[in-house]
Amino acid sequence: MRALRTGTAVVAVAALALGAGPAFAHDDTPWIDDGVLDSGKETHQHHAHDQQHGEEDGHLPPSSENVTKIANLDLFEDEEEPGRIADVSAYGNYAYLTAFWEPECDRGGVYIVDISDPEAPELVTLIPSHRGTFSGEGSQVIHLETPYFTGEVLAYQNEICPGETKGVGGMTLVDVTDPTKPKKLVEGAGDFSVAGKAQTKSNETHSVRMWADGDKAYAVLVDDLEDTDIDILDITNPSKPKLVSETSLDADTAQSPGEVHGDAVFLHDMVVEEIDGEMIMLASYWDGGYALLNVDDPADPVFLRDTDFEATDPVRALFGQTVTPEGNAHQAEFTNDREFFIATDEDFDPFRVVATMEDGTEFTAIQGSDVPQVDAETTLAGDTRFVGLACDAASVPAASAGEIAIIERGVCDFTVKVQNVEAKGYEGAVVFNRTGVDGCDTLISMLVEAGIPAVFVSRTDGFRILTGGVPGDYTCDASGAGTTVPTPVGGLGQDVAIQAVFDGWGYVHLYDAETMVDLDQYWVPESQDADFASGFGDLSVHEVATDPDEELAYISYYAAGFRVVSYAGGEFEELGHYIEDGGNNFWGVEVHQHPNGQEYVLASDRDSGLYIFQYTP
Repeated sequence: MRALRTGTAVVAVAALALGAGPAFAHDDTPWIDDGVLDSGKETHQHHAHDQQHGEEDGHLPPSSENVTKIANLDLFEDEEEPGRIADVSAYGNYAYLTAFWEPECDRGGVYIVDISDPEAPELVTLIPSHRGTFSGEGSQVIHLETPYFTGEVLAYQNEICPGETKGVGGMTLVDVTDPTKPKKLVEGAGDFSVAGKAQTKSNETHSVRMWADGDKAYAVLVDDLEDTDIDILDITNPSKPKLVSETSLDADTAQSPGEVHGDAVFLHDMVVEEIDGEMIMLASYWDGGYALLNVDDPADPVFLRDTDFEATDPVRALFGQTVTPEGNAHQAEFTNDREFFIATDEDFDPFRVVATMEDGTEFTAIQGSDVPQVDAETTLAGDTRFVGLACDAASVPAASAGEIAIIERGVCDFTVKVQNVEAKGYEGAVVFNRTGVDGCDTLISMLVEAGIPAVFVSRTDGFRILTGGVPGDYTCDASGAGTTVPTPVGGLGQDVAIQAVFDGWGYVHLYDAETMVDLDQYWVPESQDADFASGFGDLSVHEVATDPDEELAYISYYAAGFRVVSYAGGEFEELGHYIEDGGNNFWGVEVHQHPNGQEYVLASDRDSGLYIFQYTP
């Protein structure tokens, strides 16, 4: 049995075995959504990125070293569109920037920018997405020469805007042989098979990457809806893509529960490179780390090896803090000699919580998404009361002053549960795991919207809070079997105290591509300083692009700007950086060999548009 990702939930399903042919098996398990962060879409959608160009939120001071800004293009001509721009790619004399759903989504798509004169980029056109659809990670243009098509093809992914029903999933392929006259070849191509769900549109897709192999061509999609989230399509005829395989790496990459601060294992991004005559995929698998697959035969991907996060976060250890790693393997690229790969762990929350029960037992708690956060100024402490599933507001007892609700996961989504207890006067909520797939001691990230703090804990810690211990005959099984939740005397459990501790923002790894050993890490100093935990924007890393000729990497670091690092000798060294006057909010980064013979690095600013840089030591 594998797990089926159902929008934002996981239930049991018979799934395609690794290496099986193109006949995809699914059962009739009902489609359920209880609000689990288990796909790339939620990693950006649930977090309202701080706008960097306004006065209210603040930003890091402007600075520049060894980086020259050649030009920048504000696509909105000073009209505020915070969060509208996502990724960037380039081919020839043109750059391609994806349009995200923020601040308001009607149609996303891709902006095409003429960069034939890098000092004076000009907007050409917007390729609109389908209604109610946006694009984020992973636009790409490649040249194809197949029996069906010769020219340049643009690929971008499709996800549905919040609250929309008309959007589409999958990917869109566009003929951009003449970028001034783009022609859609297909829209919404992807995987149409989710068990128990009648579909007229393909599964939402968080990222897409293409590659050519002789006169054949392929695309790999991040499937947001299924556990088999590596979808490979044959695009040799780009007007008629064909799904050839679906693969899950959950079992291959997941570490034991609790080894990573959160156990969300899913594909977020990937690249495919030819290495020693074989096509190799480098997959970023969130809390599962980074994995390599041989995709010489796209219908039969073969898992090769993966990384493991260390027992103790290596960067925080340098600051005297012993904590588990955050995980969050977001995006990676091979270096030019394929000896290493450089990887970015995205982390938007610079705090984690330290939780203690009344009897002194410490436990791990994962904060919910869109709720007041336990941070340096907010704690969650007090008496607890068990309220069951909390799916029916009428069944939730009214709170006494200062009480915290203890809730069992299951039946309804987290927002319903937490809003129900909020309405009954509870100061906060602790949700503990159920039995079944991704249950028991698995720690998940809740997508939850409410006005009180809410955290998630393991099933065993839920039992301890309720009664002070776990029964000697306790069981919990992925089948759904297990020990029934005990009812505490009078409904009251142990007091809990949940406080925040600073653990830094996301940073960068350098891995040996053969041994998968983590050789070194790079971080922006402010990102590991508690004084910069708020008021300076998101100080997490986002993406990396490696230089095709030099031992250099270029990094988009959201509000911490554009960074240039060397990895010579297997060690990171910062060589340059750039932060605009008024701040930046960089998402994408792309190294581009321009037809004029110069190398440029393109970056996408979420609130404005395109930046063109050169590293000038």
